[in-house]
Amino acid sequence: MIKVLIVDDSATARHILHEILSADKRIEVVGLAADAYIARDMIIELKPDVICLDLEMPRMDGLTFLQKLMLHYPTPVIIVSSLSSSGARVTLDAFEAGAVDFVQKPHAYLFDGKDEIQEELIQKVVNASYAKVQKNVFHTGSHPCIRLSETTQKVIAIGSSTGGTEALRAVLSAMPQNSPAILVVQHMPQTFIPPFAKRLNDLCAMDVKVAVHGESIQRGVVYIAQGDKHMVLRLLGVRYFIEIGVGKHVSGHCPSVDVLFNSVSKVAGGNALGVILTGMGSDGARGIFNMHQAGAKTIAQSEESCVVFGMPKEAIKLGGIDEVVPLEMIANSVVKILNEE
Repeated sequence: MIKVLIVDDSATARHILHEILSADKRIEVVGLAADAYIARDMIIELKPDVICLDLEMPRMDGLTFLQKLMLHYPTPVIIVSSLSSSGARVTLDAFEAGAVDFVQKPHAYLFDGKDEIQEELIQKVVNASYAKVQKNVFHTGSHPCIRLSETTQKVIAIGSSTGGTEALRAVLSAMPQNSPAILVVQHMPQTFIPPFAKRLNDLCAMDVKVAVHGESIQRGVVYIAQGDKHMVLRLLGVRYFIEIGVGKHVSGHCPSVDVLFNSVSKVAGGNALGVILTGMGSDGARGIFNMHQAGAKTIAQSEESCVVFGMPKEAIKLGGIDEVVPLEMIANSVVKILNEE
């Protein structure tokens, strides 16, 4: 049984979340806490496997509580909160502090939207029970210089999911400014994408932006897929460009890592490099295998450094990975591969 603690100042929210989770036989709700101080005592006594946490609470806000929790008693946390543009930024702060996932409250009154989040919440609690959390501090050193022929159009494609926001921060902030264009699919709601791209842009030597349909890719730029549309790489003459479009879920997701990787395998072939990071499920495994078959070099994040070793594990099992690398060494491995070619 997965032991869950619900922390929310709303009695209604606690009741509804308890009702949703208790409907699944894999889950046992072991406690309900109205604030962080009550939750602190319950955690010590009940030792929950997963915590569902609201961010807006009296006495101590959810983010401050999360930061203290990860310092003293690291536990998988799912943020269950309403979402606005400012809320998206706070939730990104929560990911940085160690939260593994997010579920949006659909309405001010959860009674109105219980059915909308039931399946998502249960699945994310189950996924979170497999997560490995710890206090992560990423140290980024000087940015190495990549010396490549100006006529060589290298392309880097990266896919990630659960735990991926911080994994991407670690990798991208260590990449030099003159890196080839990087295309990224991170499973995340669209509301998060612009503030996530801005946050990365403030941290990285490369420029980071939300991908736009039809734009040509440029050296030194990271393109983040929109949160509700597929992103693919196209080739017109000698020009690589991005295509954004609505489509069905592929490998359970839109945007899908498989969709991006498959397109890169077809148009860039051995001129590409693929990286698959932490995440639940198998999205990207088949696509990076196809990249590998087309001659691209491929890297998977190592198990010990993943929050969830799902996507990399499936990619390794298929035989599409050249190197398995700890998170803190992935940027160096990418630079080394590019310098050798």
